[in-house]
Amino acid sequence: MKTNRRCRALLAVSLNLMALLFSTTAFITTYWCEGTQRVPKPSCGKEKKTNCLNYSGNETANETNQNVVHYSWETGDDRFLFRYFHTGIWYSCEENINAAGEKCRSFIDLAPASEKGVLWLSVVSEVLYIMLLVVGFSLMCLELFHSSSVIDGLKLNAFAAVFTVLSGLLGMVAHMMYTQVFQVTVSLGPEDWRPHSWDYGWSFCLAWGSFTCCMAASVTTLNSYTKTVIEFRHKRKIFEQGFREEQNFLDQEAIKYFRERTEEERAEAGDLRLQCLHSCSPN
Repeated sequence: MKTNRRCRALLAVSLNLMALLFSTTAFITTYWCEGTQRVPKPSCGKEKKTNCLNYSGNETANETNQNVVHYSWETGDDRFLFRYFHTGIWYSCEENINAAGEKCRSFIDLAPASEKGVLWLSVVSEVLYIMLLVVGFSLMCLELFHSSSVIDGLKLNAFAAVFTVLSGLLGMVAHMMYTQVFQVTVSLGPEDWRPHSWDYGWSFCLAWGSFTCCMAASVTTLNSYTKTVIEFRHKRKIFEQGFREEQNFLDQEAIKYFRERTEEERAEAGDLRLQCLHSCSPN
């Protein structure tokens, strides 16, 4: 029983730790959503000679470069680029078409005013989700390494299960609220940011993977608590049943002993009476 309970506790601790690592990583990264943005190509210049528009039509040494577009209003050449972007809870980063690297801006500033409250509520829920995961993880570790008795372990187990279930519910609500805010921002956000196409990124997958591990840890903890209680009650029932059978056996032995003792006393009393009658009778 003790070995099985320890194995279940170790599994719950491992799942909770995975949930904590996944949620923390997703919270601080910027790959919840990613895609492309449609932006106008910049004008060609001395420093910009690729992926640009040459409105002047001047033939230069770079005219053979396929990345230079000699724009013609008659033919309607393509004037747009599709730059890569990725967005998290805190920042939205996009490819810098004028230089190497990326430029980032606050996603909270990009969100419409009507959705800022929901976004901040999502952030608070994510923080509480992580904090409750830490509390649940701490209680599980205490139950695994420092519980001195079965009763203390059951108490820690019950509290750990409650905190883990609450954290999972908060995490689910936080992820759904962020998804809603992002979808609204795609439609109503700044025109220079609105995506042409987008999809969910690996940070979003980590966030829901964290939720899955969290709920699995809570189910494992509840299962461990339930099995321990059932086994404890079953052993107690067997002990009480054995104790009652032993008590009945002792009672029957005592009754048998007293019955035999009474019969012996009666026989002795009869013998004494007979002896008294013989001694008292005239010769």
